[in-house]
Amino acid sequence: MTHLKETKNETGELISPVLPEEIKNYLIDIDGTVCDDIPNEEPWRMKDAQVFPGALSTLNKWFEQGHIITFFTSRTEEHRAVTEQWLNENGFKYHGILFGKPRGGNYHWVDNHIVRATRYEGHFTDLVLTDAKIQVFNNES
Repeated sequence: MTHLKETKNETGELISPVLPEEIKNYLIDIDGTVCDDIPNEEPWRMKDAQVFPGALSTLNKWFEQGHIITFFTSRTEEHRAVTEQWLNENGFKYHGILFGKPRGGNYHWVDNHIVRATRYEGHFTDLVLTDAKIQVFNNES
């Protein structure tokens, strides 16, 4: 990926590269986020899922702005063909798809890189800044 910047720690050793601050690495769910919520147990419905209003235009705009778009779905590898066909037929621009996201929600992502979470609540629009409560590690112990 050409956007990645080489990064070193305080002793000069290479560590995981990072994207420039202006480029976001979007991980986006499919079912219930960009289209109808279809469970893995009913894969025959996946090919006809309806795109949610604003999802296609917003994600494609982010793609055109140079952001990285990766779908991260609870669909399994056996759903790859129908998923890729659906994304392409509906005109989604993206860089990759990760299958096998754990099901059930209540996600808590722990990482050594900056993580920002945005819960989809029925409207795809540009993102805005807001104050929110978050859980962090207690560094006093």
